Amino acid sequence: MAKKRIILLADRTNESIASIATLLETHLADVVEFVGDDLHIQCDAAIAIGGDGTLIHYGPLLAKANIPLIGVNSGRLGFLATFNADSLIEHRNVVFADTATIISVMLLEISVDGEEPMVAMNEAMIAAGHPFRILEFDLSINGVDAPTLRGDGMIVSTPIGSTAHNVSAGGPIVDPTSQVIVFTPVAAHSLAVRPVVLANNASIKITLRKANEGTSLIVDGQVKCHIKEGTQITAKQASETLSIVLNPSNTYWSTLVDKLHWAAPPELIEKTDSL
Repeated sequence: MAKKRIILLADRTNESIASIATLLETHLADVVEFVGDDLHIQCDAAIAIGGDGTLIHYGPLLAKANIPLIGVNSGRLGFLATFNADSLIEHRNVVFADTATIISVMLLEISVDGEEPMVAMNEAMIAAGHPFRILEFDLSINGVDAPTLRGDGMIVSTPIGSTAHNVSAGGPIVDPTSQVIVFTPVAAHSLAVRPVVLANNASIKITLRKANEGTSLIVDGQVKCHIKEGTQITAKQASETLSIVLNPSNTYWSTLVDKLHWAAPPELIEKTDSL
């Protein structure tokens, strides 16, 4: 089997990440040729070492370059990183073969007032900001006006990002291979407002009618700009997709159970007979 050409993305100023990088360079040498960290070089895949934030940072860049992502966790949760160093070494003959299991996940394109769009792997969020008064939005979907909404914010999420802020705000968990857009109001000022799952070809336009001094657009956890009354934000599926190499010993649903404790029952205290 010919060795795969692999980019290694690792912040070697971090001692933990540097040690993982060295471990992988040593133990994957029989199946991998490491070719640096330049995303413009010809390669078969990229290994990114870090937490979920690292993968979210590199995801859109790798999608644009059409390079599959192999995530190796060095963070606390590592929900998006399907491997740790040991499991990647263990499964190297499968992962770096032509038969590796790869999924394709959709990304979002976010634009503010028609300016150059941004690409989101997880989500875009409008956050109320100081002084934290209720926001008011005009919403349209595919050019059709929807109700005016009031609340503390809005989240537009990809399927793979559905387990981030979206689920914390009461939105649905979505299979990451689905081709849908999830729209979730944050603390809506109405009992009748619910999250909505839209087709992937939907175009969402949000116009702020009332905003605060600190109201911001946050894309994948990064504040991109402050927004004011009259600002228009559009969201739609990006043209790029991200390929993610899966761990053959895990599934998305087992990861939900193991890392997010999906449907975990309450811990009960066993009764004992009193003395």
